[in-house]
Amino acid sequence: MLKENFNELQIFLVVARERSFTKAAGKLGVSQSALSHAMKALEERLNIRLLTRTTRSVAPTEVGERIIACLEPRIADLEQELDTLIQLNGHASGNIRLSAGEHAARSLLWPKLKPFLREYPEISVELVVDNGFVNIVDGRFDAGVRLGESVDKDMVAVKIGPNMRMAVVATPAYFAANGTPQTPHDLQNHRCINMRLPTAGGLYHWEFERERKPLRVRVEGQLTFNFLSERIDATLSGFGIACVPEDIIRDFVKSGELIQILEEWCPSFPGYYLYYPSRKQHPPAFALMIDALRYSE
Repeated sequence: MLKENFNELQIFLVVARERSFTKAAGKLGVSQSALSHAMKALEERLNIRLLTRTTRSVAPTEVGERIIACLEPRIADLEQELDTLIQLNGHASGNIRLSAGEHAARSLLWPKLKPFLREYPEISVELVVDNGFVNIVDGRFDAGVRLGESVDKDMVAVKIGPNMRMAVVATPAYFAANGTPQTPHDLQNHRCINMRLPTAGGLYHWEFERERKPLRVRVEGQLTFNFLSERIDATLSGFGIACVPEDIIRDFVKSGELIQILEEWCPSFPGYYLYYPSRKQHPPAFALMIDALRYSE
């Protein structure tokens, strides 16, 4: 049934959209009589009246409106998928705006974007780094990057990185002079490097967990930063203990510049996800970027 009527159904959509056989014929590049004949043949085969015709205009019937509501989104999806497949073998182009926090942008997003942008030089990306919880719809971003636990449930989420873990670290000299904390509570007796939360404006309470029991500790110290790079520099400079993403300090631990403690209190948690409002109506360039960023375990 669909195979027999597909071309005529597409013609019906154009006629219904233009509300005129004359305009539809001009758009499709066929004669008005051929268009009228095709529509009459479709209505006879389906035994349904799809159009109400007057001397001045053409309008879809109630049944015609229902068919339009069913067909249009499916044809749009098909056209988008075909565009994507064509551009996979051609030259994809377009502009994409992304919002991400400092750590996600530096450690994950930018390293993945570099080879993608080299492969598709006609795709332009604007990456806005902001540690706050940005409303990507209000900010007119195509997508954002957040930890999995922070993504709103009404968003489409695509995993783009491995699970993460926090690390509590300081220099060997600091621990030699001040002792090594044995539990998270011991941190309250040490100089710690605080982080100012960008959204609420408060200080980040360090989060731990053991035997599935969560623990939050408020620490104090001489320094407070709202950016990760400064916290790491202050830690390497011996100003105290920091709690930072493990991947960013792994090389410093390996080299002996930093010592990692309380590892049994720091379980892994869901990593970064690309999130966006809808699965539909994204340009081919966006679909290509999602595939490039997607994390495979």
